[in-house]
Amino acid sequence: MKKAIALFLVSLCFSCQYFEKKVPNEKELLEKQLKEINWNEVDEYPSVADCEKLTDATQRKQCFFEFLTATIQQKLAVDTLSTLFPKLDTIEVKVTVFPNSIMEFEPQFPKDSVAYDTIKIDSILRVRLVNFPKVNPAIKRGIPVKTKFVLPVIIKTE
Repeated sequence: MKKAIALFLVSLCFSCQYFEKKVPNEKELLEKQLKEINWNEVDEYPSVADCEKLTDATQRKQCFFEFLTATIQQKLAVDTLSTLFPKLDTIEVKVTVFPNSIMEFEPQFPKDSVAYDTIKIDSILRVRLVNFPKVNPAIKRGIPVKTKFVLPVIIKTE
């Protein structure tokens, strides 16, 4: 009986070491997580309701970009740009989708672009590119984030 009690006390003393687990440092964990995150990629790209039914992420992304390009082309095809600038066939538009689903459009011109009135084109884009369907923002680690991308938009389809 004394051996059993002694064995119990010895095992009790050594078993206390199993309860002393080292708690990881908060800052170290944060640094490790921040290094693992790829800040240049999002988990889910922005999307519209028509593309939500697709399950493949690549197809959903492609659907969104095709929808956005087609919608921009449709809104710009009203004749203003093609009449004022007959030589302009394609314009690159920088699209920003904010976390609250607001979209912003900004034309991108080459640095040496003097052939076009960039201020006039910018104002036409701002007037025409309104009332878009609701766009769901991009998601990074479960949080809506701001995304920017440049779309080539064909103005003339001749």
